[in-house]
Amino acid sequence: MSMPIPGSEAFSSRPVDPAELARSLPTSLPVHTVSDEQVAALDPLTYEVIRHRLWSVTDEMGEALKRMSGSPIVTDANDFDFAISDELGQEVQVGLYNTMLVGAVDLAIYWTLRNRADNPGIEAGDMFLCNDPWVGGGLHQNDVIVYQPVFHEGRLFAWTSAIAHQPDLGGVGLGSFSPAAEDVFSESLPTPPVKVVRGGRLQRDVADLWVRRSRVPMLVGLDLRAKIGANNVGAERLHALIGQYGADTVKAVMKRMMSDAESRLRGKLSALPDGSWSATGYQDQSHEGDRNLHKITVTTTKTGDHLTFDFTGTDPQAGVVNCTYAGMRGGVMLALLPILAGDIPWSAGGLMRCFDLVTEEGTLNNATFPAAVGRGPIGPAWLTGNLIAECLSQMLDRDLELGNNVQATCCGTWDTAVIAGLDERGEQPAPFLSIMMEPMAGGYGARPHADGVDTGGLFCIPMGRVPDVEMTEFLYPVLTLWRREVPDSGGPGRHRGGLGASIAFTPHGTSLPMGLVLASAGKAVAQNGGLSGGLPGNTGLDVVARQSRVKEMLAAGTIPTELAEVSDTLEPGQNYASSYLAPGEVFSMTWQGGGGYGDPLTREPEAVARDLREEKITANTARSVYGVVLRDGVVDPAATDAERSRQRDARRDRSRLTGETRGQADVSPGRRIDDNLVEVGEDIACRHCGEILGDTGEGPLALGVHDGPPTDAGPQILATATDYVDAPVVFRQYSCPSCWTAVWSGVVPADHPDLAAGLGRLTVTSG
Repeated sequence: MSMPIPGSEAFSSRPVDPAELARSLPTSLPVHTVSDEQVAALDPLTYEVIRHRLWSVTDEMGEALKRMSGSPIVTDANDFDFAISDELGQEVQVGLYNTMLVGAVDLAIYWTLRNRADNPGIEAGDMFLCNDPWVGGGLHQNDVIVYQPVFHEGRLFAWTSAIAHQPDLGGVGLGSFSPAAEDVFSESLPTPPVKVVRGGRLQRDVADLWVRRSRVPMLVGLDLRAKIGANNVGAERLHALIGQYGADTVKAVMKRMMSDAESRLRGKLSALPDGSWSATGYQDQSHEGDRNLHKITVTTTKTGDHLTFDFTGTDPQAGVVNCTYAGMRGGVMLALLPILAGDIPWSAGGLMRCFDLVTEEGTLNNATFPAAVGRGPIGPAWLTGNLIAECLSQMLDRDLELGNNVQATCCGTWDTAVIAGLDERGEQPAPFLSIMMEPMAGGYGARPHADGVDTGGLFCIPMGRVPDVEMTEFLYPVLTLWRREVPDSGGPGRHRGGLGASIAFTPHGTSLPMGLVLASAGKAVAQNGGLSGGLPGNTGLDVVARQSRVKEMLAAGTIPTELAEVSDTLEPGQNYASSYLAPGEVFSMTWQGGGGYGDPLTREPEAVARDLREEKITANTARSVYGVVLRDGVVDPAATDAERSRQRDARRDRSRLTGETRGQADVSPGRRIDDNLVEVGEDIACRHCGEILGDTGEGPLALGVHDGPPTDAGPQILATATDYVDAPVVFRQYSCPSCWTAVWSGVVPADHPDLAAGLGRLTVTSG
């Protein structure tokens, strides 16, 4: 673990008490606020009108940024977000774009109020720029926030902010991804809040210093001005709203929005039984050359109307797979917003009052300076969100109504590939750099009542989009050979996970090799886990086809559809690697689908037949994974029953038992735990056969456990774990020892925590 550099603690984000912050502000910075009585006196009609107006302001800010930006990250993929915050920085309204950023915006404002109010001061017409992950605003250096104070009659009234991922801000690696980095000094420089606009005027010296670091300075400079423009739109609309309704009324609505979001979430939590739920996940590799696994673990505890997320036991920070406190908080919001607050207005300042974070400094998702954090949002923060989503889904699955929000893990992670080189298609050769945004089309996780959405997007970016192939080929010297959904990539289950997809391209319009940087996870150990016995979706896979035949094939009028047609030399890309792609070679990226829900052997046979007709699965998977026998595309019921019985018998024969069951129970009055388990008094029983597996205490359940090679999970396991890590990786499945229904399935390290004990703890209740 790296030791903190003296003085770096001044740039560390911490939990903030807004009331204490308000008391600590200097008298030179008066703020506008309202009393609780003014908030309570709002009439419902005025409240709803102004609330929707504030929502529309963030939408308009988003449109302004997209019209002004020249970066496909913004214009095509929608990887950005906005917020309107109150005078203290509490987020009143956030955009429906990259929700991970919601967990960090307020931290940057809190820090600015504490550290910039006296010098250089916070005044009307100012805007601040920041890309320091330890301060907040973003989750790694490429997330750049521009935010401004909004004053009314000399008092600080609110803040607006615009944040987007930048394609490159310098550092050793292309796109500022440095696969070999083991500290931040090999990455892009973090910039604490600096005043980039003063008195309404862009500070040219700061702007020049900012773009100087980038390999694509024109794009970065244009995005800077686009964020300034978006903030100007936000301020103009806020002033217009104040002019129409009065400052006190608008501020009262802002405070009420946060308190309403808080009370609605607390009400939802209060209706659920108390309990604790745990989840553990892994980053496979931490940097170029590493072959280890790195663990993040969380225990989520609900007590009354409050949540605690305890990350104690997470591994120490390592390589590039770290994020700061802001990243961890962003990961929590990634899961909490869609799962718990899908029907609650996203006033994040109120929602964040409903949980606490317990975490050790110097760990993977609370890294101390000078850790490398370039992979922060799409590594440890994303995995943090996956684990929180798993815990929250287990909590909600007990409730029939709230169970509609349960969802298996979506697409695991973001598969990063950065290309850069010389574009020779124009009159003058020009350098280019691109982050491949195709993994925006990830597969959604399955639900208790529905399959996951195929190539539906990313859990954390509700408004995300995959770029047009034609636009990618127009902007960069590449030729796309295919971009398509991948059969079998969705996690098998009673409901199937959404499919992931793949793309293959070759250089076209350049005579020089282009640089290729890879940064990913989920190749050795699955990050897109299923629920209630559902299997994980596919593992990620990146491949470079060397000594390719693609030029000859294209010259002959043949477009290849498989890598095996292109080359006999297929080179798997490591999770973290700096490589190259020469003219005539092919790069293929396969990103991840969503996890499944429920035992695949309980899926409706007709749904399996439909999946086969629609090429969502292959014929082998229909039989070997789902146990469905088809004759000329039609289900054979008798043969299917026999095949499923055979597979359950095989589970019995290959499994070891963790304990003895306790006989049968009448499960009809039982309280649902998930798709397979019910709580009958003090006992936990199988919902399908009534076998009593244990009690609701902390003791282990009696289950059948199988550890086998990862390929036992099915054909969606594309990568070979030993290509990436040294630790043994297994397919682990827990089943009812009576009817042999799968209750948990995963591709995990051999030393993964024993869930026979963990599943018992998942059901601790307050009665």
